[in-house]
Amino acid sequence: MSDRPSGARDELSARADAIEEAYEFFLAYASQGLPTESSGGQVRQFLAKFEAAITNLAAFFIGYIAVLGVDPTPYRSFIDVIDRDATSALAAVHLVQAQPSINSQLVDNLNANIHVRALLTDLFLIDEALKAHVS
Repeated sequence: MSDRPSGARDELSARADAIEEAYEFFLAYASQGLPTESSGGQVRQFLAKFEAAITNLAAFFIGYIAVLGVDPTPYRSFIDVIDRDATSALAAVHLVQAQPSINSQLVDNLNANIHVRALLTDLFLIDEALKAHVS
């Protein structure tokens, strides 16, 4: 993580973009109704991007808040929520990655996973809350 607010904001944007891009790919992949893995391994590439973006997400936010110079007190409990949701979403991603073939239904179930959806909304909420502290 960068020790400059702009660098930390860039990392947050990169993580959020990777998560959203993967989620959108998963939606499109799921809608295809494929009985076996297709897309030339793209689904696995997007799973890997998603995994990288959500790994150590709570630690990232702790560092980001410190770089911004924001009082971490009101954020601590919510970062714990992000950590739980990210850990649970990561477990779901690992389960999908471990399958010999990733069909559309499996990806559709990943998209519908409450932890994945909760993580997305967690990120939208904290991102919006922290925008007030970015100059």
